[in-house]
Amino acid sequence: MSIERYRSIIPRWNEFTDTINRPEPTVLRVRRGRIAPADLVERLEAQGYSLAPLDGMPDFFQVVDGPRPVSFTLEHWMGLFYVQQASTGVAAPALAPLPGERVLDLCSAPGGKTTHMAELMEDRGALVASDVSEGRIRGLLGNVYRLGHPNIMVVSGDGRSFPEEACFDRVLVDAPCSGEGTLRKKRGTPPRQSTSFMGYVTRAQEELLRKAVRITRPGGTILYVTCTFSPEENEAVVDRVLREEPVEMEPLTLPVPHEPGVTEWEGRRFDPRLAGTCRVYPHHFDSGGLYLAKLRRLDGAGPCGAEWTPVPSVFPGEEMAAGEAEALGARAREFLTERFALPPEILDGFQVMFRGGRAWFHTLEGWPAEAWSQGPWRPVSVGFRAVEFDGHGRPRPTNDLLQWLGPALRAGVLDLTETELRRLLEREDLGRMGVPPGYLALGWEGTVLGRGFSTGEEVRSEVPKTRVADLARIF
Repeated sequence: MSIERYRSIIPRWNEFTDTINRPEPTVLRVRRGRIAPADLVERLEAQGYSLAPLDGMPDFFQVVDGPRPVSFTLEHWMGLFYVQQASTGVAAPALAPLPGERVLDLCSAPGGKTTHMAELMEDRGALVASDVSEGRIRGLLGNVYRLGHPNIMVVSGDGRSFPEEACFDRVLVDAPCSGEGTLRKKRGTPPRQSTSFMGYVTRAQEELLRKAVRITRPGGTILYVTCTFSPEENEAVVDRVLREEPVEMEPLTLPVPHEPGVTEWEGRRFDPRLAGTCRVYPHHFDSGGLYLAKLRRLDGAGPCGAEWTPVPSVFPGEEMAAGEAEALGARAREFLTERFALPPEILDGFQVMFRGGRAWFHTLEGWPAEAWSQGPWRPVSVGFRAVEFDGHGRPRPTNDLLQWLGPALRAGVLDLTETELRRLLEREDLGRMGVPPGYLALGWEGTVLGRGFSTGEEVRSEVPKTRVADLARIF
């Protein structure tokens, strides 16, 4: 469809068209749980980057200039920030999840809004992140592990068939859409869609939003988000749900420039309360397009599911007794504390779940999986993989865990020389002798790169090939 059809509802049209024909600036969000914004800015500026804070968006910075893409930095590899379109950064604060709450992201990959919500929740409570695409889930997991968010449970499945046996305090519906808000990636050319696409996508959007209503507790909050300008996909969808479901519109106010939702389009009138929804256009703060509508499920709508249960120490279906899991979990904690001289309190907030022979560390305060009936969905991860056990029964920390622990490691870290770093990047044995045998962390100028193993006679790297390839781009 032609962008011209929106001329009547987009103010400052000439400014809008000028903006969509310019490349979009790079923006990053600081992983505040890992580093203070001022410290990250200092580190990047020392490498030649120039950053500017975004008004009304704490922890977001525009990359004004730099020697190369900011994603090709050690700080990005370490998970100290996430490259995120500025307009999408208003969604998580609009839903406003709180520490300790039960939150669902119904269409979560690649994880920008998901990890932003986890940040606002201070990695406490339970954040369930669902997506239907296995390929996109892999990208989501990569971001969850890189940023180190232990309160996220990733689920694979179509949000339209999501189980309804447990309910949430807040639900984000980041619905699939025509994607017109991202047209700057193609120099102002909107995505091409078939004639049948609009009918399909609006049905899917409505089904997702109605599903969200059913699995939100009475008094809970739903945020509907798209990255398109189309009223058919925005106000029209919300209008139908608002009229037929037990919800009330909650007017939105954003701390960034925006326009109110439209209440009339091509001769059709919408519920006047839709003026309380928000439209963000690319020229508002030099970003993409976004639509947001906030709904509250009515208190008198009745219950919506069973109680959540504590997260078990063994994943359902695994052939391991709870007592064995607890003993292995205690052994893993003892190994980490002794081998790396960790302060005991570092691991106090973690719970342990065993799955596939691995100990997963997480901070989920309950989970809904035992209440869900069987269906076309499956849990993928809880927190992140922390400790495995090798063929000799020795605890083996994962690269994810060592990178997350980083500065807390007070022993068991081998600081690499420049020659050894080059050997690691070329996937060769490091050649160091005289290092006490066992698992260790490989470090470079204060940064933990991953896991190594010493036989006492030589040290080999156990950093995965994919991580080595990413490091090779940086060094």
